[in-house]
Amino acid sequence: MPMTFTTDCAACPRLAAFLEACRASHPGYFCRPVPPFGDAQPSLFIVGLAPGFHGANRTGRPFTGDHAGILLYETLHAFGYADRPASVAAADGLNLIGCRITNAVKCVPPENKPGTAEIKRCNAHLKAELAGLPAGTAILALGQIAHKAVLMAQGLKEKAYPFAHAARHELPGGLRLHDSYHCSRYNTQTRRLTAEMFHAVFRQIQGGS
Repeated sequence: MPMTFTTDCAACPRLAAFLEACRASHPGYFCRPVPPFGDAQPSLFIVGLAPGFHGANRTGRPFTGDHAGILLYETLHAFGYADRPASVAAADGLNLIGCRITNAVKCVPPENKPGTAEIKRCNAHLKAELAGLPAGTAILALGQIAHKAVLMAQGLKEKAYPFAHAARHELPGGLRLHDSYHCSRYNTQTRRLTAEMFHAVFRQIQGGS
C-alpha cells in the first residue's frame, strides 16, 4: 500500500528524535513533518530539499519564514503564481495560484543534511504526489537533491537526466522537469543564483525565452 503522509510520521528515527528535541527547545515551533502547500492540481510543482529549522519547521509551511523563501515567493508573485510577494507565516493569507510546493524530505534534518536512507524513505510521499499530477505539469527541482528525488520517485536513472541550472528534461507521462540552483541564503548571497537567473528559469517554464 502507498505510504500516506501525516504530520505524525516518525518513520525516520534520527529525524523523529530531532523533532522531539526541537519541540522541547522551541515549543512555539511547528516541529513536525511539513505538508505540501498550494493547489491540488497545479501547473507548476516545486520540490525543495527539506524544511529549514527556523523557516518551515517553525511555521509549518514550505519556504515560509526564512531566507530561502524570499527569492522564491517574490518570483512566484512576479510570474503570477502567488497573490503576494512575501510569505512570513502559515496564517498570513498568502495563496498560491496554479502552484504547489513540497520538499524531498518532509522533516527538518540536523544541519540541513538528510541521510540517504531518509531521502529514500520519504521518497514514497513524493512519488504519491507526482502520481497525482496531470500531464503537462512543470516540475521545478530546487537543487540537485530535489532533482535526484524526483527521478527516484519516477524510477528514472540520473545519468539520463543530469542536473544543471536551467536544464529542462521531458519525463515519461508528459511531465517536464526544470532545474534550478536552490534559492538558499548561501547561493543567493554568493550570487551563485541571482534573481535574473531564477527568473530565466520561470520564463522557460512559462514557455518564454
